[in-house]
Amino acid sequence: MRRRVKRRPPPIDAATLRKARRLALRAAAVKADDRAQVLALIDDIQTVRNKLLAECARLDEEMRRANVRVTALRAYAHGAMMIRPRRH
Repeated sequence: MRRRVKRRPPPIDAATLRKARRLALRAAAVKADDRAQVLALIDDIQTVRNKLLAECARLDEEMRRANVRVTALRAYAHGAMMIRPRRH
């Protein structure tokens, strides 16, 4: 029985990337002596960083699964050719 894979939208989107760009602009504009602004900026940057790291981990896992599938398909094709060689 075939297992049905549930497709879900990726957790990261363009909004997270836009937020990262805005944070970079804010970091350039913040004054070093404004402790409250710097702390808020650090917190926001850490939040975006964690989202990006989670997305990287998800993509790594997806790439690993794809690699396993390709390896299995190659093994299947190789075994099938051993049973019945290609005709020319």
